[in-house]
Amino acid sequence: MNRRRFLQSGSMAAMGALASSAAAAPSGGLPAAQSNSGRARLTVVPNETLGTISRNVYGQFTEHLGSCVYGAMWVGPDSPIPNHNGLRSDTIEAFKRIHAPIIRWPGGCFADTYHWRDGIGPREKRPRTWNIFWDRDESNEFGTDEFMEYCRLCGASPYVCLNVGSGTVREALGWLEYCNGDQKTTISQMRAANGHAAPYNVKYWSVGNENWGCGGRFDAEEYGRRYARFVNYLGTAARRANVEFVACGDMRDGWNQTFFETLLRRPGARRVEGVNHLSVHHYFFNREPAVNFNEQQYYNLLAAVDELEALLRKTIGVIDNYTEGVGPTIGIALDEWGVWHRTENTGNQALLQPNTVRDALVAAVVLNSLNNFGDRITIGCIAQAFNVLQCMAFTRGGQIVLTPTFYVFDLYQPHMDAMALRTLVDSASFSVKMPQPGPPGFQREREIHRPYLSASASLKESQLCLTLVNQHMTEPLEVEIQITGSEFSGSLTGTQRQLTSKDARDQNTFEEPNVVKASQEKTLSVRGNQFVRQLAPHSVETLILRRV
Repeated sequence: MNRRRFLQSGSMAAMGALASSAAAAPSGGLPAAQSNSGRARLTVVPNETLGTISRNVYGQFTEHLGSCVYGAMWVGPDSPIPNHNGLRSDTIEAFKRIHAPIIRWPGGCFADTYHWRDGIGPREKRPRTWNIFWDRDESNEFGTDEFMEYCRLCGASPYVCLNVGSGTVREALGWLEYCNGDQKTTISQMRAANGHAAPYNVKYWSVGNENWGCGGRFDAEEYGRRYARFVNYLGTAARRANVEFVACGDMRDGWNQTFFETLLRRPGARRVEGVNHLSVHHYFFNREPAVNFNEQQYYNLLAAVDELEALLRKTIGVIDNYTEGVGPTIGIALDEWGVWHRTENTGNQALLQPNTVRDALVAAVVLNSLNNFGDRITIGCIAQAFNVLQCMAFTRGGQIVLTPTFYVFDLYQPHMDAMALRTLVDSASFSVKMPQPGPPGFQREREIHRPYLSASASLKESQLCLTLVNQHMTEPLEVEIQITGSEFSGSLTGTQRQLTSKDARDQNTFEEPNVVKASQEKTLSVRGNQFVRQLAPHSVETLILRRV
């Protein structure tokens, strides 16, 4: 099936046009269920595939911000907290549990002021610097070698963000050589002297971060010229290695179009080259209560996913316009995303926020959407891993608390590297009214309709994975599931896991760390390729099915 046509078809039909910002609170809505709100129908079409779901879609983002790195990833070798040469053991185990595939570092805004040489060599000799964006002292105890070892212990691929805003091409080349060089050069010997004779072979390199903003406030043309210059040298230096570059994208003011046009104006350019992935960032800014929300506010946040889906469709359209038929497809790297509640930026606890069942549902709906885009989304990194924004875990002293969002990533693991399948959803919907951009006095509203049921499906080695989300706050949802074709006819067996709680406001805290947890696997048997599942209110369910 034509991929572009799929993006406009049944499973995506509830999506609307791109709104100005998810930060703007909707003025009102219609959260009450429509007719037959307790029922939905899901059709899975195994013979219509959408490409492989990259395991890297389920990645993590870490930055030297708040207590994400210091306290959660790095505690130091002399800490009473269990550690591997200073790297905190329980957060490593948490990442291993969800098979975190890729970890982005060192930022974020911090990346475009970070100079990698400050973070190598004996720690007692590393300079103390100032983290200008997050207004804190930086010890540089956690640097390149520590990050690479953390990734190795987790089993994750390192994803390095280069300093383009305040750095130089020469500095970037040096970092690439330090990580990947196997020649007997001074920099490679430096890595060996620091205890790592073998190269790290880092595959993923982002050429700057948000360079339209904190990463230098470039316009798209200036960034395009700078990107071309960086990649010209980096690509040549890495030609013997399997290296991929991520460009900074943005959907405002035609940034992506101007960026691609700038690359095409290079002498001798016949197509867009040197770009493997285009980065886009999207946060669900929430000015309403993070925990004590009412029913309307619950639906307002879930409806904000509509804007992300519109952003991704628009980005795909721009990429196809510049690459279709003339070069390899460029993947989308959604390497910063998540819920961002209003919160106080207070020193070491910067951007620490609650994480409720509602936040977990947002993550589940986003991951379903990314799965439904198939192979067009190549990297995804939720922000951030620990103690910052929509994190996987909170740490305090020697304690660790896993969040509801962590359990969503746990439930969705079977989709990694599986073939995405077309799904069709027929479900009652909820509605909210979102503001449209416009001058003062001329703002308009648009009504967004979102189905209560969110779903995605994938196939790997004759194993069918379905992930279902009931977004209804208070009512269960009966879902009739039909799998077309003969591959899954007859008796099916498998497992079921679920994430839910008594209240969508529930969360895990240091005082009560186990309020919200995913269930253990339960055996599931169904006859025929049509069956019914009963989903609890505000719940996520994973089904794994195989033919008997």
